[in-house]
Amino acid sequence: MKRLLVLVGFCLFTQTAHASPSINIGTVYDYLDGDKSTFLKRVFNGGDSTAFVKVNILEILYDADGKSQEVPLQSNADGSSRDGLMASPARLIVPANGMQGTRLLYMGERDRERYFRVRFVPVVPEKEDAFALSSEEQEDYKKSLSAGVTVLAGYGAVFFVRPKETRFDSAVENATSTYRIRNNGNSVVVIDEFKDCAVKNDQDCQPTTKHHILAGRTFEFEKQAGREYRFTLVEGERSKNLDVKG
Repeated sequence: MKRLLVLVGFCLFTQTAHASPSINIGTVYDYLDGDKSTFLKRVFNGGDSTAFVKVNILEILYDADGKSQEVPLQSNADGSSRDGLMASPARLIVPANGMQGTRLLYMGERDRERYFRVRFVPVVPEKEDAFALSSEEQEDYKKSLSAGVTVLAGYGAVFFVRPKETRFDSAVENATSTYRIRNNGNSVVVIDEFKDCAVKNDQDCQPTTKHHILAGRTFEFEKQAGREYRFTLVEGERSKNLDVKG
């Protein structure tokens, strides 16, 4: 009888432990073309409880050495609006097994490329979170979650805002021992699905990777005999499949 009670208790625990939201933001890299000012980002909830999601945005700044830091957005000098990216709405209520979208709106000059970190953070709603819930509704939601068990996992995306006059100019240098691509344009270039494999054994491959070449930066790798390097060079809407032998 004791074993039966323990088993029943465990089953009840596992059922309640999974009563939580589980969000998915799709792609983690998004790009706003030079002729666009808004971008629709969808948030999916595959869990069995409503997700209350806050959208936070920071700007990513790079120094001369390529090191980055994330800083809060600044308002315009006249205080009229923020200079950069904003989310509307910045609070999402995503039902279980449902989807909601937020529109990312860029406000500011487009003379250079800018980069932003967009964070989607599930929260247990409180009064100051502006989800328009009553105190009773907030308490009911807290009780519906499994106390001490629920993990609210958030996600971050990198958002690239291309210049209004976008220009691509990728210079390739295929030397004896190295392969180099320099981005002489003014917008990010993507090295997608980069694969490093043995020529005679397609199972002998390094993990597939993705790289971003910012304007004025260079991507390069050393070529090794008997290895083959396959990847897609993406310049905005144009893409080219490349195959480099070591």
